[in-house]
Amino acid sequence: MTSIGTAAPVVPGRLEQVSTRVAFFVTGFSISAWAPLVPYAKSRLGLDDASLGLLLLCLGIGSILSMPLAGAMTVRYGCRRIIVVVGSIACLCLPLLATLTHVPLMVATLFVYGASMGALGCVTNIQAIIVERASGKTMMSGFHGLFSCGGILGAAGVSALLSAGVWPWLTMTFVALFIGLALYKAGPNMLGYGSEAGGPAFAIPHGVVLFIGLMCFTVFLTEGAMLDWSAVFLSAQRGVEASYAGFGYAVFALAMAIGRLCGDPVVRRLGVHNIILFGGLCAALGMAVATLLPYWQAALCGYALVGIGCSNIVPVFYSAVGRQKTMPENVAVPAITTLGYIGILMGPAGIGFVAHLSSLGVAFMIIAVMLLGVALSGRYLKV
Repeated sequence: MTSIGTAAPVVPGRLEQVSTRVAFFVTGFSISAWAPLVPYAKSRLGLDDASLGLLLLCLGIGSILSMPLAGAMTVRYGCRRIIVVVGSIACLCLPLLATLTHVPLMVATLFVYGASMGALGCVTNIQAIIVERASGKTMMSGFHGLFSCGGILGAAGVSALLSAGVWPWLTMTFVALFIGLALYKAGPNMLGYGSEAGGPAFAIPHGVVLFIGLMCFTVFLTEGAMLDWSAVFLSAQRGVEASYAGFGYAVFALAMAIGRLCGDPVVRRLGVHNIILFGGLCAALGMAVATLLPYWQAALCGYALVGIGCSNIVPVFYSAVGRQKTMPENVAVPAITTLGYIGILMGPAGIGFVAHLSSLGVAFMIIAVMLLGVALSGRYLKV
């Protein structure tokens, strides 16, 4: 039985798989397109570092608040409608983020943009679970690999246009048009339905869903650490010039993208439990190598190991959510995604706190120990 407003369920096939890949690419592209605009926004609005941090928090709050609502809305309206609507909202926000000069308007726009991104990421994963389950094949790593590719190309493309002297508002207009065109082409083949109705819109994760959410929290925290602190570590601890320190995150992101794009056959061959075990061990080893060996080359190699190790852990956990029966997936997916986003938002701040009390190296080694916990957790996953 379908919910009011949804299309009759159609068994997902090749076209639905392609549309899911497009949705993941667009999500990564949309999120990363904002990152190169941050320095421009800081200058345009006349913000100091503390004020900028509070402004950026609005994006994260919007994302977290929208996820449970998005999961509930897919039951009633289907994945296609939600993806197209929130993707269109993001397209409208991007040019505004490049032009607004009043802080209150910027706060409101960032909140709406963050809400659209949180909803888009949540619903895209719900569609991916349904499509993968219908195919009978392992596909989640490849889906998330397209998200990583979108992130890399979005940040690189926007940075290239800005470096070439293209006005920020015009750059964001190009980005919005690209996203809109992708959604227009892929939209008809997205799922006109969502998960089966079940459970409340808002629920505290429990059982295996809570377990998966906590493991995702750790992996997302690691990603946040690489995003916000890898360049700082290379510059402050390894003597790398600030203009080159960003290569640390680039190495991590590229390794993660490659690991995900090649991940589906690896997951099929090794199995879920071994992916979690070896992936967690690889990521922990990489963090230790980057932290303990006093060479910038070793740090880059360590970041690559972290990216490869983490690459397929989150995808297999999302696949596991599609198999568990503890909570309906329209509730479970937002729950674990929210925990993951909390890791991204709180992790970097926690690392800064530990670094202030001790050192950045100590903070990184704490993450390495947490990744060992993820590695050992795979044996307890029963779905």
